[in-house]
Amino acid sequence: MSEALVAQAYKALEDVMDPEFPISVISMGLIRGLAVEDGVAKVKLTFTSMGCPWTDWIEKGIKTRLRDLEGIREVDIEIVWDKPWSRQDLAPCARVTLKKLGISP
Repeated sequence: MSEALVAQAYKALEDVMDPEFPISVISMGLIRGLAVEDGVAKVKLTFTSMGCPWTDWIEKGIKTRLRDLEGIREVDIEIVWDKPWSRQDLAPCARVTLKKLGISP
């Protein structure tokens, strides 16, 4: 596993935005893990709720963005719920954005 490629992948996922808020999936705390082995990016992903209507859209965005990286030819996404998402998962920048939108993080 290339640590540099993993770091590059995390940075690339900053471009994948939550469809409801101008906040990346990284800053939302949706990415629970990321590894790259033999050209396959293995992403552990959660959502803010089990009933999230944007799951397909977010997954497609992740796959598209990661496949753009040299060294990644395939993306495998595993949906995980073993640590449910909470507001504590928000990055500080996400909290600021939500406050600006009038939403209490």
